[in-house]
Amino acid sequence: QVQLVQSGGGLVQAGGSLRLSCAASGRTFSSYAMGWFRQAPGKEREFVAAISWSGVNTDYADSVKGRFTISRDNAKNTVYLQMNRLKPDDTAVYYCAADFTSLPFKLTKTESEYHYWGQGTQVTVSS
Repeated sequence: QVQLVQSGGGLVQAGGSLRLSCAASGRTFSSYAMGWFRQAPGKEREFVAAISWSGVNTDYADSVKGRFTISRDNAKNTVYLQMNRLKPDDTAVYYCAADFTSLPFKLTKTESEYHYWGQGTQVTVSS
């Protein structure tokens, strides 16, 4: 079992930055590929970014590429999402998720492949 506890988020003006954190406890964090998803009001949850448990591979949604950076610190059992040049369209509840895998370079954009989820954190970008 893995517990994911998110922090960060809040209200920011367009063009600003925020950093989300997701701290894991339970099973060995370095055995998990991690992802970030978001859900805006009235919309389905969508993929934002993912990172392999080795940290070597990352992937991003086209809408955030070049603005968001996913990273992880396996010694701290934490994954981060640095969000720069935020836009009102980035307003959503953001979720971190963990995919238990033995493959060090695996990552996935597919929501159903993630086994554990954080509680969600609100990000609001004002225009």
